[in-house]
Parts: sequence; structure tokens; C-alpha cells
Amino acid sequence: MNAGGARDHSNGGRHRGDESTPPHPPALEPSRDSRKITPRRVVYVALAGNLAIAMIKLLAAAITSSSAMLSEAVHSLVDTVNELLLLYGLRRADKRPDISHPFGYGREFYFWSFIVALSVFALGAGVSLYEGVDHWRHPVPMDWPVLNYLVLIASFICEAASWKVGFRAFRSSKGGLGYMDAFRVSKDPGTFIVLFEDSAALIGLVIAAVGISCALIFHQPKYDGVASIGIGLVLAVSSILLARETKGLLIGEAALPLVRDSILRIATEDPDVQQANGVLTIQMGPNQVLAALSAEFHDGLNTQQIELCIGRIEAAIKATNLGVAIVFIKPQTAETWRRRVAELASSQHRMSGGSQ
Repeated sequence: MNAGGARDHSNGGRHRGDESTPPHPPALEPSRDSRKITPRRVVYVALAGNLAIAMIKLLAAAITSSSAMLSEAVHSLVDTVNELLLLYGLRRADKRPDISHPFGYGREFYFWSFIVALSVFALGAGVSLYEGVDHWRHPVPMDWPVLNYLVLIASFICEAASWKVGFRAFRSSKGGLGYMDAFRVSKDPGTFIVLFEDSAALIGLVIAAVGISCALIFHQPKYDGVASIGIGLVLAVSSILLARETKGLLIGEAALPLVRDSILRIATEDPDVQQANGVLTIQMGPNQVLAALSAEFHDGLNTQQIELCIGRIEAAIKATNLGVAIVFIKPQTAETWRRRVAELASSQHRMSGGSQ
């Protein structure tokens, strides 16, 4: 049954074509642990640690002439810049929707997260690989090797503390999923980017310690360069994984199945709904989902009754605290829904075939 087509009921039942300013998207309801460790706090902790560590590593690299230590210093500097970019992205994503961006600025955080992934590869991995190859070809003996070990120990302690904060935040948000599954389906890249950076930093510190030790034991400074190459490879792998995940969020991913299933369940349970045909969702930001629901209402309902039913469904969806900011509800039959979905799939197939 159709009552004037789809409506946006996120702000008093505006029609879909209304260009007035929509409401500010609600945030996801955090778990008990995540109330204490927000993604913004994770980034701030990592920023403070990386900045301090970078300065210490740069000083140690200048004194000892260690290639691995210089690579680690560059790594920490890149991570510091990345944290600043993430904070900037978080700030931009908090902007309220306006006429030019009626669904808000949540995806800007995804854009800056993707830039972070690219910078890890271009700056962190690139500089480390270059420095390692150069030190392999032109080895330079280290001075004051004990200073390197002191800096590595201090850096490991700081990085481990930052990693622990990021790990706790990620663990509290993953629910019952495994860690790799949670990484693949996460819609908030801030926490897992910091966790990946800190993990890569800890692995890099171990590689640096091994390389420096081998250079001293075997009296071969080129092993220091090998360690730098190893650090570069770790950063390259990390950046590729991060870029792949953030790219999916940037171009548009569906919300988690839990969100979709909850919307369909709520619609089905309403007494005026004959059948919930399906729902399309898209993640507009870490805590912002746009949903388009197709539902068939019972025959005999008038426009006012359908409006009341849609209002109940929308209110129930918002009460779930799953981050659904805007809901479009389209009254249509199941047959029409299946035909529209088939047309959409066919159109996408033609477009993908034409681009090959």
C-alpha cells in the first residue's frame, strides 16, 4: 500500500526531497568499558606517547648513527602526524549536517583515516626501506650502542602502555566477534588504526633491537640496515591492511547485520505492518547509519494511520541506540521490492561490466 512514497522521519516526518537541515546524528550507546576509553582518548594517548618517543629516538639516532634507530624515529614521527590527522578527522566528522551535506560529515573521518594509511606506506615504510638499503650499501659503525638499548627499552614501555589503552577500547567494542573479524567489520577506524600502529611499533622495536645486537655481536654495521628494511616491511604490510579496510568505509559499506536485522524485526513486530520486505543500509560515519526500509502495510489503513505506524517504527529504531540517524520508509508490496532490488543488481552488473 502506498501513501505518497518514501518519507524521512528523522525530523518530524519530512519528505525525502526536503532540503532543510536534518538533526544531529545520535551516537552509539557505548559499553561499560568504552564509556571510559573513547576513540578520541585512544588517539590522544597515542599522540602524546609517539611525540615523546620520536624526540628521544631522533636524539639517539643522531648520537649513535644507527640506521634502525633513525627508522624508528621516522616511524614515530609519522605516527604522530597520523594521530593529528585522525583528531582533525574526528573534529570534522562532528560537524552538524547542513544543506550542502544533509547527512552530515561522518565520512570525512573515513577520508582522513585513508590518508593515514597512505602516509604510513609513503612516509614510514618508504623512508625506512630507503634508509635500510642505504645503510646496507654504506654501513656506518655505531657509537654509544648502550644508548640505543636504553631508548628502545623506554620506547617499548611507552608503546606498550599506548597499545594497552587501544586494545582495551577495541576489545570493548568488538562484542562476541573474534579480533580479526572485528577488525574487518569495524565501522570506527580510529581505534583499530592506533592499535595497528602501536602493534607495528612494538614489532619494529624488537626488530631494531635484534638488528643492533647483530651489528655489535658480528661487528657488521650492515645488520643495522637490515633491521631498518625489516621495519619498513612491517610498516608496508600494516599500511596495506589499513588502506584496504578504510577504503571500503570511504566508498560506502552496509551497516552491521545486527543493525539490519534489528530494523526488520522492529518493523515486523508492528501490528499495522503486513510484511517487512527488506532494508538497505549504508554507514555514513562511525556512529551514523542511513537506512531505507521497504514495508507492506495492511489493506484498509488510511494515510494518517500509516504515518502513525511509520512514526512508531522510527521511534523504536532510534531507541535501539544502533546509530541509525535517518530512516526512509517506503510503503510497497513485496513483489515491487524484489523487482527494484533486481533492477538495482542488474544496473550494477552492467556498470561493472562496462568498466572492465
